[in-house]
Amino acid sequence: MTLIPEGRTELTLATEACSCCATDSQGVSIEVRTDAAASAYRAEFGVMGMTCSSCVRHVTEELTALDGVDGVDVALNVGGVSTVTLQSSVPLDDAAVEAAVSEAGYEVVA
Repeated sequence: MTLIPEGRTELTLATEACSCCATDSQGVSIEVRTDAAASAYRAEFGVMGMTCSSCVRHVTEELTALDGVDGVDVALNVGGVSTVTLQSSVPLDDAAVEAAVSEAGYEVVA
């Protein structure tokens, strides 16, 4: 039996994974989004290797640093190819996007 100090509440995890890697009750990966302004351009691509919210944060930080990027949406697929959607006010260079993802430590896949 675990003793809990008075005035404190014991919290339990709702899943077997940490909260940054969790899936919903049906085993579907959690989708992480950032809000974007109304953008003229949209690009969607796959990224291999992301496994948690920290991975998503690293990729998002690198992509939002690109000129013209208004928003980044990431549908994390733990153990597979995650879908990344960019909204931008200008057309984005594919090589610049791939370089940003690579700088974060991941790989753009077809």
